Amino acid sequence: MITQVKGIVGTNWTTDCCNRANVHLSPSVDHLKSKMHFSIPETEVRSGETGATYVAYNIHVNGVLHCRVRYSQLLGLHEQIKKEHGNNLVPAFPPKKIFTLTPNDVEQRREQLEKYMQAVRQDPMLGASEMFNSFLRKAQQETQQIPTEEVPLEIYLSNGQKVEVNILTSDQTEDVLEAVASKLDLPDELVGYFSLFLVREGVDGGLTFVRKLQEFELPYVSVTSLRSSEFHIILRKSYWDTAYDSDVMDNRVGLNLLYAQTVSDIDRGWILVNKDQHRQLKSLQEKGSKKEFIRLGQTLKYFGYIKFDPCVTDFPEKGCHVIVSAGNNELNFQVKLPNEQMKEGSFKVTRMRCWRVTSSQVPVVNGSSSPTPGPCSSAKCEVKLELAFEYLMSKDRLQWVTITSPQAIMMSICLQSMVDELMVKKSGGSIKKMLRKRHNGPLHRSESQQTVKSPPLLDSPDPNRDQIVKLSTKLSSVSLRGISASNSANDISGNDFHGNYAFEGIGDDDL
Repeated sequence: MITQVKGIVGTNWTTDCCNRANVHLSPSVDHLKSKMHFSIPETEVRSGETGATYVAYNIHVNGVLHCRVRYSQLLGLHEQIKKEHGNNLVPAFPPKKIFTLTPNDVEQRREQLEKYMQAVRQDPMLGASEMFNSFLRKAQQETQQIPTEEVPLEIYLSNGQKVEVNILTSDQTEDVLEAVASKLDLPDELVGYFSLFLVREGVDGGLTFVRKLQEFELPYVSVTSLRSSEFHIILRKSYWDTAYDSDVMDNRVGLNLLYAQTVSDIDRGWILVNKDQHRQLKSLQEKGSKKEFIRLGQTLKYFGYIKFDPCVTDFPEKGCHVIVSAGNNELNFQVKLPNEQMKEGSFKVTRMRCWRVTSSQVPVVNGSSSPTPGPCSSAKCEVKLELAFEYLMSKDRLQWVTITSPQAIMMSICLQSMVDELMVKKSGGSIKKMLRKRHNGPLHRSESQQTVKSPPLLDSPDPNRDQIVKLSTKLSSVSLRGISASNSANDISGNDFHGNYAFEGIGDDDL
């Protein structure tokens, strides 16, 4: 028996990423670390094996259910953290109750536990600790009731090709990424340039980025628990600065991965090209000139951007439909105004004073969301996500801009990772210093469980081995469909925001 109890409607959880300095509005890296958005929006009354009931707290990460835990489990985690780090560093934990909890007590505890989880995650030491991440991985696996066993997992490449790796259901994101890199023969020093993303593929071939898989989750559990063939995991580069493309292209496998992503983004219409550029790209593709193809791609509009699904914004007017893209240290807006006029402009991350992501529960009435919050006990509710950022429109004018989108958290994570790169660059560092470092050594498996390393899938060193499908052959059949004069980058530029709404960016010297 499961009884679901919602949190109070109208309350929401908010994560702020604000700059604390007033110099050039350069974001403070201490407040812009790539932290996740934790919430406990609901509880459930469940029956245990003995028939006794208990309250379960549903922990959501980035707006999606991650795991279901009992108060005693979180108390156990708290005691471990205290033992490891001492009382001074650990946030306050809701006390035990002697008597049976009333509904108000449950609600109060839910709010307190939510604040506790947010505080732990946002602490640089606690949130990155293996103790905390291990707890979340174990809880995720127990919630989905998936035993630890060896299984095959398909990871998609940008061109639709699949790489099957043998992993354990309990393998974390880093383990799976390394297994994929091993299967592809991608060097260890380049693994950190790529990440695994959970995506949803539509019937029309459209791709929706759900989230970047994190160290505290199990990729196999994350994708199988969705129980839909629409969802899969894709390998994609995880940096923004195109200067790092050169590092990747120096390696054959890295070159092919980046080439596949560039062709795919052009094919999907994410990168805009005109007729002349299309002819040049087609010629380079036919010659097999991958580096030159990528170099030309780097000059095109929206190269390296992630494109989000159509959503709604309040800028420049309330209720405008917008397509948001993230890349080149900015959020790009392609807005359709109420009068059907199209405008385009970009918000530079270096001019954002702060941003926040807000989640709230909105009741669904007659199949659509009600604009006015109301009780959810007798009505179905959905989560409403908003990304709002305060932007320096002109020298002395700051303005809040809000985006309402199910992908608001993914947008926020993109902003945070851009800032991380900018801060590393400003300090004279390199992206290589941001790469993951394993704390537990190699994968903890027996020899029989080790992922079998097969010949490279992306490009066979032996041209006579027909059984290996070359990526170059796979891509030579791509027609770059969707590229036409109508997709020219000049289509909207005559009606863009620049000059009308002070969308001017600032250079690196303003960081």
